[in-house]
Amino acid sequence: MCGTADGEHERETGHDSVEEAERAQFSALLEDSAEDLYEHAPCGYLSTMLDGQIAKVNTTLLDWLGYTRDQLVGRRRFADLLTVGGKLYHETHFAPLLAMQGHLSGIALELRAADGSRLPVLVTSTVKTGSDGQPLLIRTTLFDARDRRAYEQELLRARKSAEQAQSQAETAHQEAETERARLQQVVAILQKSLLPPQLPQVPGLDAASYYHPASVDEIGGDFYDLFALAGGRWGFFLGDVCGKGPEAASATSLIRYTLRAAFLADSDPVQALATVHAALHERYAGEDPRYCTAIAGTLTPRPDGIAVTLAGGGHPSALLLRADGTAEFLPTPGGTLVGILPRPHFSTAHTLLGPGDTMLLYTDGLTEARTQAGPRYSEEDLHTFAAALAPAGAAATINALQGLLESFGAGLDDDTALLALGVPAANTIEGAAG
Repeated sequence: MCGTADGEHERETGHDSVEEAERAQFSALLEDSAEDLYEHAPCGYLSTMLDGQIAKVNTTLLDWLGYTRDQLVGRRRFADLLTVGGKLYHETHFAPLLAMQGHLSGIALELRAADGSRLPVLVTSTVKTGSDGQPLLIRTTLFDARDRRAYEQELLRARKSAEQAQSQAETAHQEAETERARLQQVVAILQKSLLPPQLPQVPGLDAASYYHPASVDEIGGDFYDLFALAGGRWGFFLGDVCGKGPEAASATSLIRYTLRAAFLADSDPVQALATVHAALHERYAGEDPRYCTAIAGTLTPRPDGIAVTLAGGGHPSALLLRADGTAEFLPTPGGTLVGILPRPHFSTAHTLLGPGDTMLLYTDGLTEARTQAGPRYSEEDLHTFAAALAPAGAAATINALQGLLESFGAGLDDDTALLALGVPAANTIEGAAG
């Protein structure tokens, strides 16, 4: 038992000795002289006379600048250690403010070392006064700001890089907007080339039209036309090509001019659609077929109005707004799409437009638009809308429908073409059918 107690005592005594040695070593570290603390401080110290002549400098600052004490003390002024810009700032700002205030803190300056290199520093200076309050000398502390300068330069570089990237992005955006505007102008010009510049003046007939593109960036495939035929008659058509863009525009151009030529050769609307079908079937046979819906017809003046003959190829029915305030569809049932089937069938319909009657032709951009309530606008909705308009002339009908289209806003996601043909109220068409 005694041996065990003696061992424990020896271990405790040894542990105490180690702690005492560590405390003695730490105390020795704290016994630096004031002179040593001044000379090897982590910052530069400098004392100058009131005129700036260096009177005292610590070893830290000498090591930073590469000078000996004899080269500075009594031989140089504080301003002599500064760069050209620093000297100017010292004379115009630093020295006058220090004389007025007696203290300046955190001023960024650059010192020039013995080898010509620059050392960025933060300067704090205080004027030491005597017991009578008169200034005696200036004490200056200098902190190495190289890391801070590097950080500031990195921030500046990053800022310039960000500004350059933003400027490049803005330039790219402006270029994209300019290019988009140019393309929109091209699209608008091409779109106009696919439509008649204006409808012709037809004796005894009011005609009005409207085209609403779903996008200013893409060429649509809706088309219409009204043109003169032999014998005082007139031909008309309206249709919708599948798809959008240049391919649809090319097909639209082919259809429009083929229809016109077909009507001039044979004014039968069914034969005109058959000719267009053959042209499409031949031109776009293969993996990229092109087809359209279309409604075409002729107008023949009569003493009691204008006789209408229609042929439909898979297109929505014409809508009649009668002079008695009613509205009705003029169906062309069974008509197939133009250009898709080897042996198409095109149905016909006939009607008479009397004084005050108006016939409306439209593409499905109108009857498939999304309403604000959510569901698609339908042919039944259009019938109700038209019945409230009847009797209305061609221009009034188109104006009302234009307002309706605008009310759909973003819900109008397809192009829409409208063509209204009407006989003025209380007017008799002069001339008889040829």
